[in-house]
Amino acid sequence: MIVDRLDEPPADLERRTGWAIKPEGACRDDVCVPLPSPFDVRDLAERLGMALVHDEEHGLWALGPESGGRALATAELPEIVLPDRGGQELSLRSLRGTKLFMIAWASW
Repeated sequence: MIVDRLDEPPADLERRTGWAIKPEGACRDDVCVPLPSPFDVRDLAERLGMALVHDEEHGLWALGPESGGRALATAELPEIVLPDRGGQELSLRSLRGTKLFMIAWASW
């Protein structure tokens, strides 16, 4: 989307991306990504993983779509089942409420 100002949210941001600017930040459905104040499109682009390019000659900016983004869809841990030291399956969800320290290692 074409943007001519960086200090205010683009008028059609929600219609084109689904993200709305609210007091708590950029929000889509139940997900909100905090934004610093005052508003700056550069912060929005960085926080949501959107490309932002500047056409200096015409004084315009182009805000691209999300590309992998940094917004979490949920804060809930997906179901993960791993073998324990004895080879038995262990669901990480079964450890809910206890402190857990995981170490991951790969030989490559």
